Amino acid sequence: MDLTLALKALIMGLVEGFTEFLPISSTGHLILAGSLLDFTGDKIKVFEIVIQAGAIFAVCWEYRQRIAAVLSGLLTDAKSQKFVANLIIAFLPAAVLGLLFSKAIKASLFKPVPVALAFILGGFVILWVERRNRANPVAVRIVSVDEMGALDAFKVGCAQAFALVPGTSRSGATIIGGMLFGLSRKAATEFSFFLAIPTLLAATVYSIYKDRALLSLADVPLFGIGTVAAFVSAFLCVRWLLRYISSHDFTAFAWYRIAFGLVVLATSYGNLVTWAD
Repeated sequence: MDLTLALKALIMGLVEGFTEFLPISSTGHLILAGSLLDFTGDKIKVFEIVIQAGAIFAVCWEYRQRIAAVLSGLLTDAKSQKFVANLIIAFLPAAVLGLLFSKAIKASLFKPVPVALAFILGGFVILWVERRNRANPVAVRIVSVDEMGALDAFKVGCAQAFALVPGTSRSGATIIGGMLFGLSRKAATEFSFFLAIPTLLAATVYSIYKDRALLSLADVPLFGIGTVAAFVSAFLCVRWLLRYISSHDFTAFAWYRIAFGLVVLATSYGNLVTWAD
């Protein structure tokens, strides 16, 4: 395998893992990183989705005891059944809308400038939510994911659907949406982690099946490097984020989104960087 390609796959995997669970959009960062690295094309789009499996494995490993308990009690334990039902309910809105509109979204919005605009808009939304909470705190109704009802799960699922727009951030939409709907910061963050498992797994499996003609056994090493890098970086990120939210809000991420989006727009319109579509 070409060493340059391997290095690009490693970088993309690290980008995926470090950004997947932060409210800054992993898809947006992958699109922009791929543009800078000249790592683009139909097969690379599949690569960007498949390496999300590494992030899934990181969450599964971090919460392995909880997941094992849920699976073992799925047929007999009402608490486990409720938890799985909530994940299915929250998963459905993005799944249905994604199947209906994915082609139109990819054709129109999977480009650096629209992604940059979504970065900026999402940053202002986070600032608005955090300032609103400080001025008029939303009553926290749910402090644990086990306290969520079906309607709570559906609301978070609808929030996740906004992340179909690249640059919005799946984790950002679910966490901020959850907080607006009365979940504690920790509960919203953890439910976002759990919801990532069916969401990213479905996207990975669907992408591999749909674009299987583009893939071959020769791609396994490249995809493997990206997936392993995503696993390691996502595991570190999940551990860090859980500590971070215990004493911080998401304002810093909002300003990062705005600054990053402005840099992309400035370099694009100033012809300082050629951002490939």
